[in-house]
Amino acid sequence: MPLVESSASVHATTVLDRSELAPNVVVIGLHAPELVAVTRPGHFVMMIPPSGERAAVALGIYEAEGDRASFMVLVCGPRTRELADVGAGEPLALFGPLGNGFDLNQGQNVAIVAGGVGIASVLLSARALIERGARVRLYYGARTKSLLVDADKFAQAGCTVHCATDDGTFGHRGFITELLAQTGDVPDLILACGPSPMLHAASKVAASMNTRAQLSLEETFACGVGACWGCVIPIDRGSDQAPRFPMLSTDGVRSDPVYARICKEGPVFWAHELRW
Repeated sequence: MPLVESSASVHATTVLDRSELAPNVVVIGLHAPELVAVTRPGHFVMMIPPSGERAAVALGIYEAEGDRASFMVLVCGPRTRELADVGAGEPLALFGPLGNGFDLNQGQNVAIVAGGVGIASVLLSARALIERGARVRLYYGARTKSLLVDADKFAQAGCTVHCATDDGTFGHRGFITELLAQTGDVPDLILACGPSPMLHAASKVAASMNTRAQLSLEETFACGVGACWGCVIPIDRGSDQAPRFPMLSTDGVRSDPVYARICKEGPVFWAHELRW
């Protein structure tokens, strides 16, 4: 998908609400009208923990409507713990929106595959696709039933929802990509976000269906703006998302790999162009 010129800036926001959806899974809503106005499905931000003593955390933009943007935080260390503990009325600074999001200009029968808190990066896409008349199915997987959070938001938006859990406590017992592979209703586009093993599997399922897939890659970003080159992935040289530099030779085969930054050229890539 083509690279989009960044409209990122620093936003001084205020916490509007906080809800705990599952143990260590928290959604925080912020008053951020300027951010909402420039957000596209698949964008993320770098959010600064309130104390300012820890590095910023990359979070996908979950909801963006009116004056409110929300973010889903999985608590996995002191930085995310500090963010998850914020209360209404507290200030939070963030930088964004960042990255290149999903290309939603194609696909009328779309399957969205989400693993765990990867669900937070695809709600905006689901709503936008349904708004333009596409049929959307959500394939949502987690370790156990309690971690299948906010599936009702997708159902309310008009998605058909299919679930899988590793332990069989709800829906299909096993991986969500297994459920996708079993469908007789082959989608014409797949969007996916979740852990790397799930994305690899989704890519293989898409290839077996001869269906194009866009993958939002999960990564720990140091800078979030492409300066440090700490989050690279090999991609076809001929991709629209391949970085362009004067020192990069253009006489190679289009499929020869070059390295793209997940935070800058991504985080969303066409699966068939990745060489991971």
